[in-house]
Amino acid sequence: MKKVRCAIYTRKSSEEGLEQDFNSLDAQREACAAYVMSQASEGWSLLPDIYDDGGLSGGTLERPALKRLVADIEAGRIDTVVVYKVDRLSRSLLDFARLVETFDAAGTSFVSVTQSFNTTNSMGRLTLNMLLSFAQFEREVTAERIRDKIAASKAKGMWMGGNPPLGYKPDGRSLAIVEQHAEIVRHVFARYRALGNVRLVTRELEELGILTPERFASTGRKSGGRSFTRGQIYKLLSNPIYIGEIHHHGKEYDGQHQAIIDRGTWEAVRHKLTDNRQGEDTRQRAQVSSLLAGRVVDENGEPLVATHAVKNNVRYRYYVSRSLQHEPDASKPDAMRVPALEIEAAVINLLAEALDDPLALLGKAGVPLESDRLRGVMSNAAKLARSVRRRKREPIRSLVETVTAGRHAIGIIVLVPVLCKALGIEPASAAHATIALTSPVRLTRTGRALKLVQRNGRAATSGTPDAGLIELLKKGRGWWLQLQDGRTDIATIARTETVNDSWVSRLVRLNFLAPQLIEAILAGTQPASVNAASLRSADLPVAWDEQIAMFRL
Repeated sequence: MKKVRCAIYTRKSSEEGLEQDFNSLDAQREACAAYVMSQASEGWSLLPDIYDDGGLSGGTLERPALKRLVADIEAGRIDTVVVYKVDRLSRSLLDFARLVETFDAAGTSFVSVTQSFNTTNSMGRLTLNMLLSFAQFEREVTAERIRDKIAASKAKGMWMGGNPPLGYKPDGRSLAIVEQHAEIVRHVFARYRALGNVRLVTRELEELGILTPERFASTGRKSGGRSFTRGQIYKLLSNPIYIGEIHHHGKEYDGQHQAIIDRGTWEAVRHKLTDNRQGEDTRQRAQVSSLLAGRVVDENGEPLVATHAVKNNVRYRYYVSRSLQHEPDASKPDAMRVPALEIEAAVINLLAEALDDPLALLGKAGVPLESDRLRGVMSNAAKLARSVRRRKREPIRSLVETVTAGRHAIGIIVLVPVLCKALGIEPASAAHATIALTSPVRLTRTGRALKLVQRNGRAATSGTPDAGLIELLKKGRGWWLQLQDGRTDIATIARTETVNDSWVSRLVRLNFLAPQLIEAILAGTQPASVNAASLRSADLPVAWDEQIAMFRL
């Protein structure tokens, strides 16, 4: 007769009653042991190992005893698993299916004492799955009831557990004030109301030696005893529990606990937090907004729309033809997509250089200049040129009426009345309303985008280092140092960086670029022909002289 090794698994969801001498787990084990004994004539015998999970939900497989049971099954030490009811093993249909697969793979059968199953045939599996579906349904209904109970309790202002906020301690279904900690809360609110800056409040608390109170969890784990962080201050200042309210899913209820902060202080702090957040958002938008939005047109007078794309969390801005905006993949010969930084730099350079010679600029506008006004005009022009070179939005947009992005030149129309006002003079009646400035900057296609290139071959953004090129140099340098030390090889780097060997080899070659070329890249003065594609090219010469000649440096 074949010997059948049986293991009993028991589980109880709550810890209630587990401290008793004879509890639910004992009752389950006793019933299962009796069943195993009744099958002794079939060769069944009970293993001495005990697999009990007390106080653990059946909705998860993360149970210590269950993990030991599965490990013993996979090790071939168990032939049959005996449980009191199916849901003791799992209440999740998906989890139970995984367990059955593990049982089948190890040749282990499954028996429920109160429900007759034979998992070796299709009818037994169907019945088992139906019962498990009801067990899972019961679990989900129970979870919904708990959520509804929590919502109803919070609507009555009850505290429903969790870590109490600073200044309070649990008091049944309410909160009691801990006066020592409540003083810290009042101090934080008062200081933020006075300073209006969370960073300053945080620094002041640290200088005063005010730390977060120490707390000990039921497991004995210690928390607190450290300086406040800005995140903690923000959370404290925005927690409505301090004015005696309980919030749940966007609804406000009067709490059963006492308030620490009066409503006047709360409202003042809330408005200040809102204003500061709006100010930050405005500054962030201003930093990335397009300087010439609504001003740029092509040679046919068609507007170029300011747009952007995000790649690898980096924002790239462009001025594009309307046809490309509505049909990004359209192939139209007259359509343009000009990098915003380049055309803005070209306009800034052209306008600032014109302001460096205000006499010639005013002469072109037909504005006569009296000698006694010369010094003031020169001073105002110098200040205005500095503002333009610093990309000050207001003076540039007020001076420039239109920017024309042509194939062979960039043109801007300057408003003469605005220029005269900025220089501190009155425009003559015979003066022109506008003047045109042009710069011989040609458009060169790079992929689907157009780049602006000056006559000397340099990009219009000359003087602004290309962060992408510099990153390539840094990456290539880092890889070369690793290869030089013998710490790794090209194949290992390629696997680590999830690229191919050829990519690594090409970037490593950048360590052998001509020094003049590297200096130009770091200074942002490299020719427009020096880009990521050309540097990774297989035809990149090894000799420095040939590199310089190739890029016409």
